[in-house]
Amino acid sequence: MVLRILAAIVVLLGAALQPCTAAVRIQDDMGGPLGSYYIKFSNIRRSGQLVIIDGDCYSACTIVTGMVPRQHICVTPRARLGFHAALAPNEFGMLAVNPSATRVLYQIYPAYIKSWLHRNGGLNDRTLILEGSALAHMYATCR
Repeated sequence: MVLRILAAIVVLLGAALQPCTAAVRIQDDMGGPLGSYYIKFSNIRRSGQLVIIDGDCYSACTIVTGMVPRQHICVTPRARLGFHAALAPNEFGMLAVNPSATRVLYQIYPAYIKSWLHRNGGLNDRTLILEGSALAHMYATCR
């Protein structure tokens, strides 16, 4: 009897530790505070969930590329990644490029994203859009 109970507990614990198979869909996400996205994508990475990029993923949202394993990301034909330098209020209260935050942001990106950014002018105050065939060569197409 005790062995059956222990066996049942082991099965239940094993089921609880299995990664979640649900998918997270990104659509029209214009970004926000970097820390919030870091926590969000860390949790998604730990869960093993698939991320479907099906629309705009801009600004801090783009750290999904470095936070979630490549094999857990797929893109649709509508997917667009928008990259720019990290911005923060300056001494006048206006948004300006924050070099130290931009370095942190850049370090999160995987090598193939860094390479694309470098070829396209790097992270600065203008938004670089990665979409279409260039994006499809980096990630699987969602089924």
